[in-house]
Amino acid sequence: MLKQRILTALVLAPLALLGVFALPLSSFLYFMDVVILLGAWEWANLSGYQSRIQRFMYVGLMATILAGLHLFYTSIPVELILSGALLGWMVAFLWVVKYPQNTGWSASWKRALVGLVVLVPSWISFVGLKGSENGEMLIFLLFLLVWGADVGAYFSGKNFGRVKLAPSVSPGKTREGLYGGLVACVFIALGFALYSDFEVLQVMLLVVLATATGLISVLGDLFESMLKRHRGIKDSSQLLPGHGGVLDRIDSLTAASPLFVLGMQYLIV
Repeated sequence: MLKQRILTALVLAPLALLGVFALPLSSFLYFMDVVILLGAWEWANLSGYQSRIQRFMYVGLMATILAGLHLFYTSIPVELILSGALLGWMVAFLWVVKYPQNTGWSASWKRALVGLVVLVPSWISFVGLKGSENGEMLIFLLFLLVWGADVGAYFSGKNFGRVKLAPSVSPGKTREGLYGGLVACVFIALGFALYSDFEVLQVMLLVVLATATGLISVLGDLFESMLKRHRGIKDSSQLLPGHGGVLDRIDSLTAASPLFVLGMQYLIV
């Protein structure tokens, strides 16, 4: 299983980086479309819509929204949408903390609506980063922070993990793992700041943003784990050998990207 995960990762990571660095913005839009539509197909299942017709309808709804974003992107209130997404993640935090006592979100239509709130702002965030100055490097930094939080948590949790982080949602995660992931994010931020020749204040702000990005990326992972546990499935799909589905790979990024974009806009740039 581990070998399969590593082999798949060795394909996925270069593919993601190739999409970021090699594609112009005009093509990157469609690259993101594919990722989000695959995620929508899996989210329909998480919502409880199991028939192909229902899932195609949900994907069709998402495709319609993405088409609208292509046509009217320059006039949509990006900051307002991303700020709204952050508020949504605050609500998601409460749902995770109170699970399984609070399942007011469990109706299929509510979970389907949550999927739009999760996936659409993520598309907007990545497209916005790609179109900004040094956008490719900023996306790369976001990748590093999310990957660093995940890898740091794995090794720290494996070696020092004692106290469960959210046992009702994801029994394998520990507080010690979380701390290890956040330490990794801090070192990544310091390395990027050194590479970018940031001033002292910028370094401090980037460390704060990196820590917050690492925290909310964990929330994204926990939130999808909660939905899968409620749905009674282990993975969002079997599309990626050893890794599950697309959502299993991007759940942390969907949560982290709106915060990262807003933070870079107001704190760093």
